[in-house]
Amino acid sequence: MVHSENMRSAALIALSMTAFTINDALMKLASPDLPFFFQIWMRGCLIVVGLYMFAAMSGHMRFKMSGRDRALSMLRMMSEAIGTLLFLKALFEIPIANLSAILQALPLTVTLAAAVFFGERVGWQRITAIMVGFIGVAVIIRPGLDGFSIYSLYGVGTVIAVTVRDLAARKLSADIPSSRVALGSAIGVTVLAACGSLMTNETWVVPKPSEIALVSGASVSLMIGYVSAVAGMRGGDLGFVAPFRYTSLLVALILGLVLFGEWPDALTMFGAAIVVATGLFTIYRERLSHR
Repeated sequence: MVHSENMRSAALIALSMTAFTINDALMKLASPDLPFFFQIWMRGCLIVVGLYMFAAMSGHMRFKMSGRDRALSMLRMMSEAIGTLLFLKALFEIPIANLSAILQALPLTVTLAAAVFFGERVGWQRITAIMVGFIGVAVIIRPGLDGFSIYSLYGVGTVIAVTVRDLAARKLSADIPSSRVALGSAIGVTVLAACGSLMTNETWVVPKPSEIALVSGASVSLMIGYVSAVAGMRGGDLGFVAPFRYTSLLVALILGLVLFGEWPDALTMFGAAIVVATGLFTIYRERLSHR
């Protein structure tokens, strides 16, 4: 029974990572002729409607949050919105696989931040792995060397924002419906995109049918990713399930090559291998620690 639940959860996590990466690729395909904030606002409106319908049909809209959970949800919403804007700005400028490789540092940053801010115990093995993993991120970014892009730092900013988001989510009460949390984040992203568009005086355009199809597909993929990620992380053994998050890097490599003709150079692949290896080791040590 445990084995089947682990396999089911692992499949859901792999599905969620695939869906998230497909969303990224579709947004990148739609980006050349759409204003930046306008495109995010379009997708956000579709996601808000979809998530609201799901939450309403599930009876989750009647849930009353405490003041503490409301504050944590607001923090999560703000960090999600900032992370989304930074991520998409980087996505539209650098190869999708390079950005995905930087984001693989998330298990490292979340572990380190949980130790610093929540006092969670982290042994010297995991601290060492985290430091080595950060070296891998530096190899991918290559500050001051050929191949460096300022937009890689947007990817680093995304990692910081998502780390804050995940720490806030850890402190939310367990009985809060995940759909309500996801809906709040979607509203935050959509509102911030609308504000950004107004502040930068973007010229809104009438999207082409192909662009509407791409953004709509991205919205559906993102919602599938949200739902399957929540379902996957709530079942199975975390130590078994968590490594399947690295599915996103494999999918990003394939989509980058097929859709955009992109393939990371040897140094980027080496840095990505370091980050993934240290992330897997950190997950393994965390599993032993829980035992």
